[in-house]
Amino acid sequence: MSTHKESYVRWTIFGIIFLLVVVNLIDRISLSIAIPTIAKEFNLSPTMQGIILSSFFWAYALLQIPGGWLIDKYGPRKIITASTALWGIFQTLAAFSTGGISLLLSRFMLGVGEAPLFPAGGKLNSIWLSPKERGRGAVIMDCGGPLGAAIGGIIISYMIAILGSWRLVFGIIGVITVLLGIVTWKYLRDTPQEHPRVNKKELNIIFNRNDTEQLNVITPENIEARSEIPIRSLVAILFGRAAWAMMFFGLLTWGPSYLAHSRGFDIKGIGNATFIIFLCGTLGSLCGGFFSDFLIKHGISQRLSIKSILVVSGLSTLISFSYLPNINDPIIAIIALSIASFFLMWGSLYWSFPALLAPKNKVGLIGGIMNMAGSVSGITVPILVGYILQVSNDYNNVLLFFASCSAIYILGTLSIRLSKDNK
Repeated sequence: MSTHKESYVRWTIFGIIFLLVVVNLIDRISLSIAIPTIAKEFNLSPTMQGIILSSFFWAYALLQIPGGWLIDKYGPRKIITASTALWGIFQTLAAFSTGGISLLLSRFMLGVGEAPLFPAGGKLNSIWLSPKERGRGAVIMDCGGPLGAAIGGIIISYMIAILGSWRLVFGIIGVITVLLGIVTWKYLRDTPQEHPRVNKKELNIIFNRNDTEQLNVITPENIEARSEIPIRSLVAILFGRAAWAMMFFGLLTWGPSYLAHSRGFDIKGIGNATFIIFLCGTLGSLCGGFFSDFLIKHGISQRLSIKSILVVSGLSTLISFSYLPNINDPIIAIIALSIASFFLMWGSLYWSFPALLAPKNKVGLIGGIMNMAGSVSGITVPILVGYILQVSNDYNNVLLFFASCSAIYILGTLSIRLSKDNK
């Protein structure tokens, strides 16, 4: 391949990861959309419906650390391929469910299959991108989450309405997911040196060979200088990410109910508002990452740019959630929620931390631990919000709870210690 022009294989790889994350969320949200129909067909009680819906997160959280360890041991290519194929197979098998138990098992295994994707993306970030590009890499991957949530409901609901069968829809998206697994195996590689389409100019950019000031952040020659992640920073990351996830999964699970009961939206209004809110989150994720890389490119240190953007993210969500109880106009409330979602998704930059703080042979493990903290929030926040509503019957208290999560998110971010080497 010619070396006169830089190849762009690394961005194609992150484009594939982005697509996998979008499909990941579409597969994940498919049951939430179809559960009213499925519950009638299988005669499922509300309690059983809740158990089935939560079974995904139990498996997803439990497999984060083992998944991260497998990624470090066997490489992201094998694990992402196996993960994608596995969750596609069980999404397809869900179409053949005969009752609540078989549906629960397929949902649990969907969580098992999806668990390694984000830690593997964090691993690829550390291997395939230079320090100046990792902000973009982190948000390209993570913004697929809110985008999948935004479009998934519309796609699944329209497909069920047109095809008249939730089973057929589950089967179609499951097969598409398995086919994406084949694409990942054919194109992904564990290191840039292994990929036949990467040329020398792209290798120089990835390993930052013309920037000796930042060489100690990424290159294999001196990666062992960071033998372990500082325990204080790891704890801070877990608290910051968990608080962030409380807000994200809180909006994802209870946002539609808030719009219906507190703001008076009908089903179409809820769908349109949810799409707008999470679309703003997608744009916010991208803006945060590109803004971070812009600051680094113009001489701002990596540690200062990332932490500053995350603190602005926390302050903006704190202000938005604190102010929402004082808003009477439903349209203005949607604007405020969209602003909160936009800045909240700047938190995608948290996926830069495993590569910045951990030795390369433990980036997958640290990414898994971080994502487990977010997954535990995904399990607990629906219960906590439900309890708040049961006790107070007031969504304003829920908004104040999210504001308190913003404060913890800020404190966690500020407590992450990035050394001066992380420029």
